[in-house]
Amino acid sequence: MSKVFSPTPLFERVERARRRRHKFRDTQITLAHGSGGRAMHELIEGLFLEYLRNPLLEKLEDQAVFEIGATARGIAGIVNNSHAQTRMAFTTDSYVVDPIFFPGGDIGKLAVNGTVNDLAMSGARPLYLAAGFILEEGFPIEDLRRVLESMRDAAGEAGVAVVTGDTKVVQKGSADKLFINTSGIGVIESPMHLSASGALMGDKVILSGTLGDHGTTIMIARGELELETDIESDTAPLNGLVQEMVDEAGSALAFDAIHCLRDPTRGGAATTLNEIALSSEVCIEIDEDLIPVREEAKGACEILGLDPLYVANEGKLIAIVAPAIAERLVNRMRQNRYGLNACIIGEVKAEPRGIVAMRTGFGGTRIVDMLVGEQLPRIC
Repeated sequence: MSKVFSPTPLFERVERARRRRHKFRDTQITLAHGSGGRAMHELIEGLFLEYLRNPLLEKLEDQAVFEIGATARGIAGIVNNSHAQTRMAFTTDSYVVDPIFFPGGDIGKLAVNGTVNDLAMSGARPLYLAAGFILEEGFPIEDLRRVLESMRDAAGEAGVAVVTGDTKVVQKGSADKLFINTSGIGVIESPMHLSASGALMGDKVILSGTLGDHGTTIMIARGELELETDIESDTAPLNGLVQEMVDEAGSALAFDAIHCLRDPTRGGAATTLNEIALSSEVCIEIDEDLIPVREEAKGACEILGLDPLYVANEGKLIAIVAPAIAERLVNRMRQNRYGLNACIIGEVKAEPRGIVAMRTGFGGTRIVDMLVGEQLPRIC
């Protein structure tokens, strides 16, 4: 029989501290501010929102979702008489991964897939991408050809087109080989409203596959570990998998059964689950024994003293769904090449709010907090 997790004074103190918004007091940017973890969360909430706050941005999703005609009025004060109710999703991201070529992919494939996935997590069908390139003087043209070929192939698999872009060249030493910025837009055709604030008590937590593959691959590619393994980055477009999940929910007439989708990139699954718990004001409880991790990734993390829960992924998703449809969704996901190892890893509880807790293999329970500091800089 599984234990019932109940809040203790320690958990209650942590909950109060984490729900309290702190004023941003750092005086310099550090690598930790780009980790996807607590420092980045505080930078965005405490600084960027202070100056750029608006109803779409303050939701702190990985994309903005808006209705054509309605958003222009709300954000810019522009009157638009259109009655169109089409929902759109828009996102942007930048890629500075080092090295730019690694087993399973490269910076170009990563840029396309990452942008496609951010759109897909809103339930959108990705349509078009923009790509901006910052090239360092002296960068080999043959390497640029490889990156562009990879982007072309990734866009083809995802069913999107790169329709506009920009190119800048900076002096040698002013950048590191190649940085890529991408933006993407997609259309939301289902009635679902997916959000990190949508988790409900009793919901199940689904993970689409093994954790830590991308981060471990990058560590090994950098030569930080003298290991010979077959592990590759999991970078992949997840829009097809998401569409199958949406279709499955629709066939069950459960259009409101999928409450939240997120891809656990920087900061890993732990940070993503914490963001959902905070936004939804719930407790998310996961089971250590149910979390799939490849032996190669587990071994690499053990050598460096890392927890796979905090290691970046680029081809996995976390879904928070109604319990009645959870098993059905998992079965459908396992029919997709990018969901073969999908499984339920936990559930949503009411208390303590804003906390992620994990039942350990030893029968105890521990807090799983956001990533603190920078484990692996320039991971994507």
